[in-house]
Amino acid sequence: MEYTILVADDETNITDVCSRYLEREGYRVITVNDGEAALEKWKNESLDLIILDLMMPGKNGWQVCEEIRNQDDIPIIMLTARAEEMDRVMGLTMGADDYLTKPFSPRELVLRVKGILRRQQRVVSQLSSEPDLIQFSGLEIDVKKRSVAVDGKVIDLTFKEFEVLLLLSSHPNQVFSRDQLLNKVWESDYEGDMNTVTVHVRRLREKIEPDASNPKYIKTVWGIGYKIEGSTES
Repeated sequence: MEYTILVADDETNITDVCSRYLEREGYRVITVNDGEAALEKWKNESLDLIILDLMMPGKNGWQVCEEIRNQDDIPIIMLTARAEEMDRVMGLTMGADDYLTKPFSPRELVLRVKGILRRQQRVVSQLSSEPDLIQFSGLEIDVKKRSVAVDGKVIDLTFKEFEVLLLLSSHPNQVFSRDQLLNKVWESDYEGDMNTVTVHVRRLREKIEPDASNPKYIKTVWGIGYKIEGSTES
């Protein structure tokens, strides 16, 4: 299967290096140098993953990511020249699945891309063995359709948010450490920080919990990690 990857960055040397390394791995690569062009390609091309620079002319990476996330859960890797934690948090909050700080190793980028696409393929192959529905009180997860509803209201989740929720809900009462969640959802070769998990859990709570400050579904086990408490409904 040939995957198509969009690389959006206003630095030609970055798009050239990314293209060279990704094409070596057999990926089809499309490059653009501004946010508007990135949105145009997303609308008109069949893309499997987007690599998106944070600072671009016109619409920046945050704006592009937000617009895409309103309609699509395609994996997005954010590139940023900034190392500040708030920039990384903001990228994840906007719905990015991963981020790399410039300067970065092209080989590391390839590993991140492979990990994300491998995980997606694994999810597709596992769907046939998963139950169609996972239900808790007021929370319904349609595994086949990859949709979530709370009290009948459909909730839009990103790919990674859904994966975190699916993992926790498939193992009720089992506690997963942040490191376990990072490894299982982002793959074992992903060497991110624990803040990635924290941000995604916080976003999940804001979307599915009646009161995010007093969660009903995703419980924190202090000093360890997270779990979904209770039993599934038939």
